[in-house]
Amino acid sequence: MCDETVLPGYCGASAGHPLHGPYHDHEYGFPVRDDDRLFERLVLEINQAGLSWLTILKKRAGFRRAYREFRVSEVAAFGADDRTRLLLDPGIVRNRLKVDAAISNARTLLGLKDSHGSFAEWLDHHHPMTRSEWVRLFKKTFRFTGGEITGEFLRSTGYLPGAHAPECPVHQQILEMNPPWLQSEPRRGE
Repeated sequence: MCDETVLPGYCGASAGHPLHGPYHDHEYGFPVRDDDRLFERLVLEINQAGLSWLTILKKRAGFRRAYREFRVSEVAAFGADDRTRLLLDPGIVRNRLKVDAAISNARTLLGLKDSHGSFAEWLDHHHPMTRSEWVRLFKKTFRFTGGEITGEFLRSTGYLPGAHAPECPVHQQILEMNPPWLQSEPRRGE
C-alpha cells in the first residue's frame, strides 16, 4: 500500500514485504478492542525484545498455535507442563522470562476483566495518559513491560500516535476509525 521511495520509517520499509507489508497495511496502529487480540499483541511485543520484528512475524503462526490462539483464559490456566512445552517449542521464542511473563500476564488480564470488564476497558479507563505514565502503569501491572515494549504495544493498538507517517495512506484509514489517541490528548504534568 505504501511507496517506499516516498515514505519514511516503517511505512516505507514495509512496502511490498511479504510479512511486514500486510502487518503494516492491516494491523499496525489500527484500534484493537478484542482482549485475545490485545493479549496477542502484548505477547508478541514482549517476545520481540532483543530480536527483530521480522523474527516475530515469521514465528507468529507458531506463537498462535503454542499459546492457543492467545485465548486469555486458556493461557492463564497453563501449568508446569505447558510451561515446559513452550520452552521446548522451536516455533516460538524459547525464553523462560518471556514464557513466564505471557502466562502471568494472562492471569493479570483475567483480573482486569473482573475489575473493568475487559483489557480494552481497562486501557480506556486509564486513557489518556502520556507515554511515561503508561510505562509506569504497565511496569506496575504486567511482567516484562519496559518502555519500548509498552510504547510499541500502545502504538500498535491505537492508544498512542505515531504508527504511520502522516502521508501514509494507512494513516488516513486509521484516522477514519477514530483511534483512542485521536480522541483526546494525554494529560500533562499529572
